[in-house]
Amino acid sequence: MALITAEDVLDLPASSRIAPAVRLPLPASPTAPVSVVIPAKNVAAYIGETLVSALAQSEVGEVIVVDDGSSDDTVAIVRAMRDPRLRLLANDSAGVSAARNLGARHASGDWLLFLDADDRLRPGAAAALLAAARGAPRAVLVYGDYNTIDSEGRQIGRRELLKGRRKPSGDVLARLAAGNFIVNGGIALARAEAFRAIGGFDTSLRYCEDWHCWCRLAAIGEFEFAPKLLLDYRLHTANTMNAAVRTPQDFFPAVARVFDDGLILARLPEGTAAGLRRAAEIHLVTYAAMQAVRFGRYRQALGYLGMIGRRSLKALPRAVARTALARFGI
Repeated sequence: MALITAEDVLDLPASSRIAPAVRLPLPASPTAPVSVVIPAKNVAAYIGETLVSALAQSEVGEVIVVDDGSSDDTVAIVRAMRDPRLRLLANDSAGVSAARNLGARHASGDWLLFLDADDRLRPGAAAALLAAARGAPRAVLVYGDYNTIDSEGRQIGRRELLKGRRKPSGDVLARLAAGNFIVNGGIALARAEAFRAIGGFDTSLRYCEDWHCWCRLAAIGEFEFAPKLLLDYRLHTANTMNAAVRTPQDFFPAVARVFDDGLILARLPEGTAAGLRRAAEIHLVTYAAMQAVRFGRYRQALGYLGMIGRRSLKALPRAVARTALARFGI
C-alpha cells in the first residue's frame, strides 16, 4: 500500500483522516529541546493531523502519544506514522492527567508541551516559544495565544484582531489564581525540571487540572508571554471543557483545590486569597457562558450571567462583554 504525504493528510476532511501510513519530511533531531506529550482517546478523526503539526516543528525532539484506552483506530493511525521521533505509550483508561504525567515521565526534552489530540500546532510555534524562553532565563513556563477552529478544521476564531493584546509575564501567580488566562496547554512550554518538581497534574481533578498545575508552576518561578498565535484550538462538543453537559459546578472543585494548595497559598499576597477565589469562580462561570454562546445555547448563557450578577454586580459588565465577543470568535 502506497504511503501518503503529510500534505495529503491535511487535505482530507476530518471524517476521512485515517491513513495507513504517513511519511513526514523531517528527520529526527536528538538535540531538539522540546518533548510534545499528547494524551489520546478515540480521536481517530483528528490524531493524524495533530501529529503532522507537531512533527513539522524542527525544535521537537520527540512526540509521545499516550493512548488512554481507545476503542477506535487511534492506535493504528499512530503506529502507521513513519517518524523516529514518535513514541506510543498505553495509559489503560487512567484519565488525561495520568496520561500527561506518564508521557512527561518518559520525556527527555528540557521543555514539555502538552498538546490535545484534536488541536494543531501552527508552523513555527515551538520556535517562537523557545525564542521567548531564551529571553527569559528564569521562566518555568512560556506561552503564547491561540485561534479556534471547528470540527472540520475551519477557522472560526478572530483572535488575530487582538494582535496588540499583552498577557502577564514575570510573577503571575495572583493573576493566574484569579483565572486561567493560558486556557490551553498547547500554547505553552513548561520547563521539564520544574514540572516534575511540582508533581505534575493532579489526577484527582476531572476538569481545570491544567489551571491548578500552572498555578503551582507560577508559585515556583516566572512565566513569559510570546504574543503570537501558536495553536489552532478545536471547538466541538466532544471537548472536555465544551461538552453541553458541562456546567460551572463541574469546574468548582478545581477552585477548591487551588485555594487549598499550600504551595500556592504560601506565595499569594497576604489577605488576597478570598478575593482571588471569588474572581476565579466568576472567571469560570464567564467561560461557561462564552462556550454556551459559541454553541448557540443562549438561554444557558443568560443563566450563567445571572450567576455572576448574584456574586458581583461589579463584575457583570465585563462578563457580558466577553460573552458577547465570544459570539464573534473573540
